[in-house]
Amino acid sequence: MAELSLEITNLTKKFGKLAALDDISVTVEKGEVFGYIGPNGAGKTTTIRTMLGILKATSGEVKVFGMDAWRDAVEIHKKVAYVPGDVTLWPNLTGGEVVDLFVNLRGKHDKSRREKLLEMFDLDPTKKCRTYSKGNRQKVALVAAFASDAELFILDEPTSGLDPLMGHIFQECVLEQKNMGKGVFLSSHIMSEVEQLCDKVGIIKNGKIVDTGTLGELRHLTRVNMKIATEKPVEGLAELAGVHGVKEDREGLDFQVDYENVGAVVEFISKYGVKKFESAPPTLEELFMSHYDKVGVQ
Repeated sequence: MAELSLEITNLTKKFGKLAALDDISVTVEKGEVFGYIGPNGAGKTTTIRTMLGILKATSGEVKVFGMDAWRDAVEIHKKVAYVPGDVTLWPNLTGGEVVDLFVNLRGKHDKSRREKLLEMFDLDPTKKCRTYSKGNRQKVALVAAFASDAELFILDEPTSGLDPLMGHIFQECVLEQKNMGKGVFLSSHIMSEVEQLCDKVGIIKNGKIVDTGTLGELRHLTRVNMKIATEKPVEGLAELAGVHGVKEDREGLDFQVDYENVGAVVEFISKYGVKKFESAPPTLEELFMSHYDKVGVQ
């Protein structure tokens, strides 16, 4: 059985009568990147605050490295690196001083690693934090996290304010930690980021996890994108079971097919002399929206 960095079991968190989290369960293995996606107000940040021991669960369990997130928070924090989506820093300290402060809290301090990350993220560590833009404040937090010897990275919208190039640097750093056997819990709005990095994904809505699994496991629940060109005009395609959104352009036909109907549709169009056939699984964004269409966005 795989070793777990994080294990959330039947977690409920109530504020008065409001259930911000309703019976959610999540696991993150060592060497795994778990993506946590959902709209604002879905419960992502409340989940993270409970994992960090900032909030106490109403019921259920949150274990980090097998320890209780609330009772053992001090011990857990020695091995956890957390990056929020909106970083607040001490205005009179330099960026380098803040990085060193956080890294030293976790014991080991690899100076060459620190220097390499400062260069990768193009961050001047000599400037006072009050002079930094939002993007540079985010870089300070990321350098501090990845320079530390953490075992679990909890990242809450970590690339907020970063330009696309820095987003790629961030992805490199996450994959490096994954390859070193570290666990990563990534809450993100950026679908391409989640798609590139995550081994498993959990979709949360109104405090409930509406689906979880690998991208492969989730994709069978939605539609395949197809693009075809044929020698003879295709008749009756739109009437076939499982076919949706047929559009015609100069290059041929674009449409979507429910996963379970793909075989029948391929057999049907083969009668018309296929000249071009392209098939692609749905993107994570399409998958996410299809789930929200099913359960109804509020």
